[in-house]
Amino acid sequence: MIYLDNAATTAPCGEAIAAAREYCEKFFNPSALYRQGVETAEFIKEARAFITSLIAPAGYDCIFTSGGTEADNTAVFSFGARGNVVTTLGEHSAVYEAVRQIPSRGGEARFAKLNRDGSVDVDDLLALVDDKTSLVSIVHVNNETGAINDIARISALVKKKNPRAVFHSDGVQAFGKIPFTLPATVDLYSVSAHKIGGFKGTGALVKKKDIQVHPLLFGGMQENGQRSGTENVAGIAAFKAAAQVAFSNFGARVEGVKKAKAAFIAHLSDDIRVLSSTNSSPFILSVSLEGGRSEVIQHILEEDGIIVGTGSACSSRSKYSRILKECGYAPSVLEGVIRISFYDGDEQQAEFAALKLSAAAKRLKKFLR
Repeated sequence: MIYLDNAATTAPCGEAIAAAREYCEKFFNPSALYRQGVETAEFIKEARAFITSLIAPAGYDCIFTSGGTEADNTAVFSFGARGNVVTTLGEHSAVYEAVRQIPSRGGEARFAKLNRDGSVDVDDLLALVDDKTSLVSIVHVNNETGAINDIARISALVKKKNPRAVFHSDGVQAFGKIPFTLPATVDLYSVSAHKIGGFKGTGALVKKKDIQVHPLLFGGMQENGQRSGTENVAGIAAFKAAAQVAFSNFGARVEGVKKAKAAFIAHLSDDIRVLSSTNSSPFILSVSLEGGRSEVIQHILEEDGIIVGTGSACSSRSKYSRILKECGYAPSVLEGVIRISFYDGDEQQAEFAALKLSAAAKRLKKFLR
């Protein structure tokens, strides 16, 4: 099998599986006061510091969550109860749908337009920010086109216009995949374990230490009172182990993925239209067979042992991509979109998959008007 849907989820790495197994055996409750519980709590503290240190300077920590969706929701609902919230039409559903709930909670939702590649129109975004803006949330890497938003520059411009606005970024598709360190103008940043070889059900909200979020869950006062519920220690252990692997060979892996993506593009036929721009994550590539049907192409490739996506897994029940529609593509393009997402670079597999996609497109073109 050639698996090219890594933006949806990655295979757990061996190190993550081993770490989780260890803490399935060390099953103790980290809130307990006996020795094993205290040792487990100390491990979580170490894991928290490690995850945070990978992308943030001193002055930040993180809250472990059930994944990127909870981290995003926590950010939005903590700071979107007053004034207005500014985000983009290209956000992952975890932010986009949360912000759509803001009017029912007494605030105002504002959505900035997109550029053709899925990045935010910065001028339009800044026009929406005013002295009543409580939160601005901008995705770091677009999960469908791979477009990279310069969150350092954008957050600085937002803070210049309204220093009191809290700035959040969904970094789920950036963490462990593009090099960056959070600037002081970014207050909150969401990450997820299963996008980098960890397990589903574990994520984190990296935050400035002096920012207090409002919990979505109440009861046990875990995570320093900011996220109740007994911690998923095995998931956290797997997250830490996966992050250690992802960041230890970061440069070589990114270069390998760049070559695989280039090989894939080079072997596409003219029937396939590349939608992702050159200024995009090497891990994500959106293409389209205009007039075709995404799910038909997906199943044809599956017969050849190639697994690809048809867009964001969180919006797979939609007729076509909300994000790509906002980029301005016609329905005929949207209906034929395939998302290719890499994790470890294998040029031969990428070339084989591109040739099979091109062959499928050639077959289907005979039936298209």
